[in-house]
Amino acid sequence: MKKMHVKRGDTVKVIAGKDKGKEGKIITAIPADGKVIIEGVAVAKRHQKARVQGQESGIIHKEMPIDASNVMRVCSKCGKAARTGVKVLDDGSKMRYCKKCNAELND
Repeated sequence: MKKMHVKRGDTVKVIAGKDKGKEGKIITAIPADGKVIIEGVAVAKRHQKARVQGQESGIIHKEMPIDASNVMRVCSKCGKAARTGVKVLDDGSKMRYCKKCNAELND
């Protein structure tokens, strides 16, 4: 498993690829593959056949995974995509912070 700098629920900005510049919230993180699924980013069309009665068939839009190295966390304070760091607090717990404005990122 790879260590990832983002996790589910983080707001991120895509910094590389065909969707460069788009922002969205992480729906799913896949640490085994080092990929993330972001809502509204890397949308592909998939043809779906009705499997049970009442289910519709047709073309559906589905978010596909992109590599976690192609996204940066958006700081809630400064509103910019920034690198994140980890501080160890006095009680031994860890806290992520923005390296641009030094604000703590609430988890």
